[in-house]
Amino acid sequence: MKFLILFLIIFSFIGIAFAESDVRTLIVGNQIMITADVTNSLNTQQPFVYITQVKNSDNTVVSLSWLTGSLSPRQSFSPAQSWTSTEIGMYTIEVFVWKSIDNPEALSSPLLMTVNVVDPKT
Repeated sequence: MKFLILFLIIFSFIGIAFAESDVRTLIVGNQIMITADVTNSLNTQQPFVYITQVKNSDNTVVSLSWLTGSLSPRQSFSPAQSWTSTEIGMYTIEVFVWKSIDNPEALSSPLLMTVNVVDPKT
């Protein structure tokens, strides 16, 4: 692997992060930040694309976003993408780091987390 990524999801309204293996409960309508610590472990400059994808329980993509960049040797970066749930249900959040959008060669293993979106009023 050329990149090391650690996965966190941060509740932007309270600033709490949680580990990738936990199923967490979110409140419908609340924005979260999906972030990962990305480190270039190579001795050369490395361009990359950081992709976040959210799928509902039907495996339909409900959110897809990405950003591109380049990391110097041994440089780290913590990109973040926001997502606001609009419906209750179970969702899978996936993070990918590829060489580019046009070249989907993985620079690291994908990460995923399951979240349960609820409405506390019901």
